[in-house]
Amino acid sequence: MPNLARSLAQAVAVVAVLFVPALSHAEICEDAEIIGPGLITDVCWDCMFPLKIAGVTLAPGDRGNPPGEAGSQICSCDNNGIPEPGIVMSMWEPARLVEFPRQAGCSPTLGGAQIGADSMYIGGKDQGEVESSFYHYHYFSFPLFVIMELFSPSSCHDGYLDLDMMYLSEVDPTWNNSELAFFLTPESAMVANPLAGAACPADAAAATAGWPLDSLFWCSGSWGSIYPLSGNNFGSHGVIRTTSLLKTRILASLHRKGFARKTMGDGALCEPQIYPMLPKSQYKFSLMHPRAETDRAHVMGESVVRWGLGRTLPGVESTPVYLTWRLNDCCNTL
Repeated sequence: MPNLARSLAQAVAVVAVLFVPALSHAEICEDAEIIGPGLITDVCWDCMFPLKIAGVTLAPGDRGNPPGEAGSQICSCDNNGIPEPGIVMSMWEPARLVEFPRQAGCSPTLGGAQIGADSMYIGGKDQGEVESSFYHYHYFSFPLFVIMELFSPSSCHDGYLDLDMMYLSEVDPTWNNSELAFFLTPESAMVANPLAGAACPADAAAATAGWPLDSLFWCSGSWGSIYPLSGNNFGSHGVIRTTSLLKTRILASLHRKGFARKTMGDGALCEPQIYPMLPKSQYKFSLMHPRAETDRAHVMGESVVRWGLGRTLPGVESTPVYLTWRLNDCCNTL
């Protein structure tokens, strides 16, 4: 019997070696169907609220705005040295998409297209006694209001007019190497201790109740620690929680590099600010694929029990694509 079992195991291994490489890219690289009906059906349209003009709330949302929002009602911006008066507008705009493919070089947002990167498999991996995971990501501009030709004053958007890939982790050496990522964030050494970690449950409670605590810059609430800013994550927490933590790291890394800006607050009324630390309360997210969140958005660090259960179909559809909403306080000049 032991010989029979050994022979069966060897036969299964041979079949796996022969047939797994023959799988087509289409069977591995999902089509998230973002470009198409998903632009309407898979978007949480109520998530653009609350909408404020000159400090007056025209339409409330499922939660109020974070404490760091602009407090002014009127404003003025310079145009070639000439001040232009305006009124302050505050709204949540769908601005970015981030996807976590199961295969490097695969883009579910672009219909399952291969973008030329090495097609290695990613996801869960075993490092001895410690289980870990790694995901690549692709970061897109997604000015949905502009694409749909909805209300979007020219003075209140960042110049992106369509879906465009802005960043991909396959070409970023810091995303693959946590030690290299440390040189972007030397402050992480200051919070790499149990005392700093003990503060993160407070951030998790605040995020689940309303908004994350921007002062706890090293915490991503119930999702884990923001540092290191790499794609390596230790522990087995499921696809949704792991990729949620990674999307926080992505935004923190892009803010540090100057590719993401602060659009919230009185200082950002005339133009987005370069802001090297992550303004956590500026963002909220809604899943567009595999199973879209269309009723409400979740904030950074909010418990996945409230919004993430049953959002993936293991083995069928398990590539998360998140729509990133950001609070846009701007001076709509007259």
